[in-house]
Amino acid sequence: MSSLAPFGARLRQVMDERGPLCVGIDPHASLLGEWGLNDDVAGLERFSRTVVEAVADRVAVLKPQSAFFERFGSRGVAVLEKSVEEARAAGALVVMDAKRGDIGSTMAAYAEAFLHKDSPLFSDALTVSPYLGYGSLSPAVALARESGAGLFVLALTSNPEGGEVQHAVRADGRNVGATMLAHLAAENTGEEPLGSFGAVVGATLGDLSSYDLDINGPLLAPGIGAQGATPADLPEVFGSAVRNVVPNVSRGVLRHGPDVGALRAAAERFAEETRAAVS
Repeated sequence: MSSLAPFGARLRQVMDERGPLCVGIDPHASLLGEWGLNDDVAGLERFSRTVVEAVADRVAVLKPQSAFFERFGSRGVAVLEKSVEEARAAGALVVMDAKRGDIGSTMAAYAEAFLHKDSPLFSDALTVSPYLGYGSLSPAVALARESGAGLFVLALTSNPEGGEVQHAVRADGRNVGATMLAHLAAENTGEEPLGSFGAVVGATLGDLSSYDLDINGPLLAPGIGAQGATPADLPEVFGSAVRNVVPNVSRGVLRHGPDVGALRAAAERFAEETRAAVS
């Protein structure tokens, strides 16, 4: 089906070349307003194209938040399709932040929307929610393997509400977040130089030494910048797994728009700071 190398291998290469940084594309209404744009499809398109133009040829990963495009209906999704296409053409990997999670044929359909090579929304990886049971993700796992794509599974998120699920302790004494990490480690067994099945782990969570983060896969780490974490915090949070961390910055870069040069400078600064912190 696909001539793409596995996502993990492609991610390792682009992080080594460009630095380990993911920049979010989050065109929410308040940020459009800060850029002097209207909260409409034209503003959405201008915002997204500006971010792609500024950073897609120099950062490892771009992560569009699907919800902010979907709220404009089919015209917003069309903007998202174009943004994905242009970002990938410029050499960035695209992680679609859609957090899909369902069962059976519905999960398979979500997977086809974002992970099938012929889909206009085909992305290099997709964020997914495992809280209908990790096994519910099987259709997405299978299609990702087939297409050379990857997944980022919500495991230890930084939102306060997440704890009531992710820190719940199972009968075997292991909590749910740790269970998700163990599933991902199994998916990535034997993969080199990096597995394609990663976890979302918040950079604001502090010391995570009680968790085994060495899943032989990437760790997407939101929270750098406006949420309070810094690149210098990464070694303390992620320990020996720090080299596989993909720190996500959104507002810390986006607030410098709509000036393309300022966006580039901010992204390059974060990329260099993260490279220095994890090397």
